[in-house]
Amino acid sequence: MDMLLTSIAFLAMTALFVARHLRRSGHEPAARKTAAPKGRPCPRCAAPVADGSAFCPACGIPQQVFEVVAASAVDDSAGPTDKSAMHALVRGDLCVGCGTCEAACPEPGAITVQDKLAIVDIGLCKGHGECVSACPIGAIALSTGASVTRVTVPQVDANFETNVPGLYIVGELGGRGLIKNAINEGKIAVEHLAKMVPAPGTTSTDVVDVVVVGSGPAGLSAGLEALRRGLTYRVLEQGSLSDTVRKYPRRKFLLAEPVRVPLYGDLWVADSSKETLLQVWETIVANTGLEVRTGERVENVARDGDGFTVQTAGGAYRARRVVLAMGRRGTPRRLGVQGEDLDKVFYDIVEMEAFANRRVLVVGGGDSAIESAVGLANQEGTGVTLAYRGEAFTKIKERNQAKIDEAVAGGRVRVLFRTVVREIRNELCVLDVAGESAILPNDDVIVRIGGEAPFTFLERLGVRIVQKDVPVVSPAKAG
Repeated sequence: MDMLLTSIAFLAMTALFVARHLRRSGHEPAARKTAAPKGRPCPRCAAPVADGSAFCPACGIPQQVFEVVAASAVDDSAGPTDKSAMHALVRGDLCVGCGTCEAACPEPGAITVQDKLAIVDIGLCKGHGECVSACPIGAIALSTGASVTRVTVPQVDANFETNVPGLYIVGELGGRGLIKNAINEGKIAVEHLAKMVPAPGTTSTDVVDVVVVGSGPAGLSAGLEALRRGLTYRVLEQGSLSDTVRKYPRRKFLLAEPVRVPLYGDLWVADSSKETLLQVWETIVANTGLEVRTGERVENVARDGDGFTVQTAGGAYRARRVVLAMGRRGTPRRLGVQGEDLDKVFYDIVEMEAFANRRVLVVGGGDSAIESAVGLANQEGTGVTLAYRGEAFTKIKERNQAKIDEAVAGGRVRVLFRTVVREIRNELCVLDVAGESAILPNDDVIVRIGGEAPFTFLERLGVRIVQKDVPVVSPAKAG
């Protein structure tokens, strides 16, 4: 009996050790294995992210950051083939959510403005094209396939590195003008490049680890992460501190959930003005000691051996890596008048509805100025004056000429030819109209007189520009 009990105990112990060994070596029976969760790998750390999850459970980065990165590039240069399946396709990087398309569409619900972006319901859209002709900024076209939103962006990987090794692009220039995305992108880019730069003291001291171009949310985040990691850095800004925020084409910001800023902690801005956000950035810079070199416009970035030379109006910087956080507006041409630095002056528009019931002066005579004026005129209660130094619009598209003529005839836009802005004040503008001084009561000024487009600058550097069809994810309360 004792022998039997001993044998049973021995077998039980053997079975226990075998089971432990199988679990540790990954060879446990299939029936005992835990099924892998359905989902996708996080582009940043490769950890599995369950379907529907907004954050990576391992690194904590919001997956919305990678929406544009993960989208596949498209090439429909041959044009649509199935004309019977035509539907509206919205340029998500251009749409300002003015609602003109929704009012023009004969199919109720086929195109609606949701969270400041026009969204197409393919099941309801019949491809009439009224929204295409109605859109004041040319952000809608007819297409085929399953996509309803498209963007034109520089090609970057999950670390926001371009096809030019060592050159990173973060923030608004990457396709989505969301503050929380910009902050995360700047941090991710510097985390990656920090692994690639040599250890301190092993290379020339006249070469910094990273030059960051721009001091908006993405640029400041990149600079703060470089400071946190002990990297040598330069943050260059062509205007004043956080000029990207100061001249941002939105009147309000909203972060629905906090986003972690390097060396600062959680940032949560609830329905605040850009002035409030700017105060936050200035406080962060002051408390962390981050150095931002203002008034240094970057004129060129060139490959220099394994690194880069960044040329500015004030000199040159040699860098192992470069992070571009310039914004989509590139370098706008300025009026050069007193008061242009006031917060009421904008160089672009993201949300036309934010200018409802306001007196707006649009300056310029090209397509962008016409499109801005017409779009603003469609907002409830907005009074629009368009000032142009020429005697007539001579270089605009035919469709824009028709739209501005219609808006003027309907009393929705007032056009002043032979007009130059002399001064901008808080509640008015001083104009020179055909040689005579005039006072224009005014709330906002939109300057659309040209400048260097950022894509022209990027293509000079060898960065590949692509079109991507992006899944529509509501940007509600995203900032």
